[in-house]
Amino acid sequence: MNQGSDKPDKIAIIGAGSSGLTAAKALKEANIPFDCFEKGSKLGGNWRYNNDNGLSSAYRSLHINTNRMVMAYSDYPMPTEYPMFPHHSHIIRYFEDYARHFGVESLITYNTEVLSVRPNPDGSYHVATNQGEGDYRAVLVANGHHWSPRYPDPPFPGTFTGETLHAHDYRTPDQIDGKNIVIVGIGNSAVDIACEAARLHTGRVTISTRSGAYILPNWLWSKPFDSLASPATARLPMAIQRFLLKMTLWLAHGNQEDYGVPKPKRPPLAEHPTVSQDLLNLAGRGAIHFKSNIRAFRGKTVVFEDGSTEEADLVIYATGYKVSFPFFEADFLNVEQQNNLELYRRVVHPDHPNLFFLAFIQPLGAIMPLAELQAKWIAKLLTGQCRLPDRATMLRAIEDDKTVLRKRYSQSPRHTFQVDFYPYRESILGEMKKMKV
Repeated sequence: MNQGSDKPDKIAIIGAGSSGLTAAKALKEANIPFDCFEKGSKLGGNWRYNNDNGLSSAYRSLHINTNRMVMAYSDYPMPTEYPMFPHHSHIIRYFEDYARHFGVESLITYNTEVLSVRPNPDGSYHVATNQGEGDYRAVLVANGHHWSPRYPDPPFPGTFTGETLHAHDYRTPDQIDGKNIVIVGIGNSAVDIACEAARLHTGRVTISTRSGAYILPNWLWSKPFDSLASPATARLPMAIQRFLLKMTLWLAHGNQEDYGVPKPKRPPLAEHPTVSQDLLNLAGRGAIHFKSNIRAFRGKTVVFEDGSTEEADLVIYATGYKVSFPFFEADFLNVEQQNNLELYRRVVHPDHPNLFFLAFIQPLGAIMPLAELQAKWIAKLLTGQCRLPDRATMLRAIEDDKTVLRKRYSQSPRHTFQVDFYPYRESILGEMKKMKV
């Protein structure tokens, strides 16, 4: 760490998950000195099952739901012997190989928790960890956004006297075996857990959802479904994109409501879709049931908004995550209430120069290639190879992004940092062309 220096030259990277790793690589290749702090004893972040940093949400059966070709970093493909949708153990091995190949594994400072980050009067940042403290020219925040559980707010009325669990804390089937469960939410984790529970055949499995979700398959005609997306389709008018997706899903499996899965209340691409190859089949067999939103709890009885009830032993909240930065003081940066992290191009804070955020996006597509591109852009900004617009321009761009989100998505914390893969990729590539003069 830089201590007592008038002009600190090092950069601090917080986190050594998929985003922190590619940031370390980008800075190393640009010859920018840095410290990369990782709370746990190993790299990998959320993808390391039972990570000793205490933050991972990975469960034992977890597989990625984007295919290995689109998820990989641009200059380091995943091995062809991997399954098309790898298990978390494959992903960790890939990260470890990537870090060794590019020489960044030895540059990570492990077992080091960042406790506070605060600005100095000269524009640098003071970073304190459980191992020491120092000043840095810039800070790259890569601590992830799938580790701080979000619960319904306000909570459902009444008291549930059975067990409760957030999807963040789900690990193995023994937690659900033999229990009648109600899962709140219909996102990817909710559906994965529901399918795992349904295969146990030892209890009733019910999904409670407010608005439903379009269920996308992993495969279509022996091709990964997500490989059908392209820059060309992303440029089509939204009405045409929605029509094409709806027709493709109909060809893949017909109408999902015929399987017992409720029809979403919103059009396609108005909410983040859910990917599952198994949900429709299991629902069609009666192994998974669906209910409307919860109205109230009465002991172990769950009352739904349509007036129906279910007796449950366990309620699982698959209700998403809060963006959380425990190392920032609330008077400096506080976004937890509504995930309201307003950044230029989802990376640059307009009011805090040289404070950057990596992978605080929710793409329709893979996140790792976008984080890699963000890291390369940040490296160019730090070396002076490209420039940022003035604050007023950045604020206008942020407001334009918010307007687009409001028109397309429901107003919820879940959609505050939603992006489309190819348009967002093009926007970052465009920023990298703004050469400094």
